Amino acid sequence: MDSRKFIPSLFTILNAVCGFISIIESSAGHFDQACYFIVYASLFDAFDGVVARALRTSSEFGVELDSLSDAISFGVAPSFLLYSFYFHSFDGVGIFLSSLILTFTTIRLARFNTELVGFDKSVFYGVPTPLASITIISYILFFHNIIFTSEFSGIAITALVIILSILMVSKFRYPTLPKFSKKNSHKDKIKLIALIIIIIISIITKGYAVFIICLVYIFSGVFLYMFNKIKKLLIK
Repeated sequence: MDSRKFIPSLFTILNAVCGFISIIESSAGHFDQACYFIVYASLFDAFDGVVARALRTSSEFGVELDSLSDAISFGVAPSFLLYSFYFHSFDGVGIFLSSLILTFTTIRLARFNTELVGFDKSVFYGVPTPLASITIISYILFFHNIIFTSEFSGIAITALVIILSILMVSKFRYPTLPKFSKKNSHKDKIKLIALIIIIIISIITKGYAVFIICLVYIFSGVFLYMFNKIKKLLIK
């Protein structure tokens, strides 16, 4: 067995471990730490693909392992965080609402695996699972009960959970991350520049801009879909 194949899998496993630690932190009431470990999981999730492409070790095993890890870090972990942090006081309704992220993440990952052709995609259909989780935790970290009232924040969290769950399994198109390879460097140049700008803005604002950036990305897919629909109607 080529030892290089283990390297991207190690990043994928670290993704799952971060998800598990997030669950532990949520159960202990350390919600900020639980959020940060989901962020760490998303970084490992991004790097495993980069490493696999760089080493040319992409495989069906890697795809399946990645989906299982994502189910833990971006399905189970955020759902448990949501229940422990906010929805636990709503009894059965709270269990249902907090489980939506887990449910639709699992559905999305299963659909992704069955529709995958090759090991790279030029576009995502539906909001990516890590992005959905980052949107929720960035709101919890920087906006919940801070900028808005507790009543509005509760409504906002509920709305985010429902909307993001639906959008994860939608057919709206979303751009992928740049591939960081010589083959795709020219094609993904704009994506790379945009990513660098986003990172700089996030650092300058100490994370406060992340939630807004996530919303812009999320609704870009919806607006693009509506724009194309209107364009087709006008052409007819």
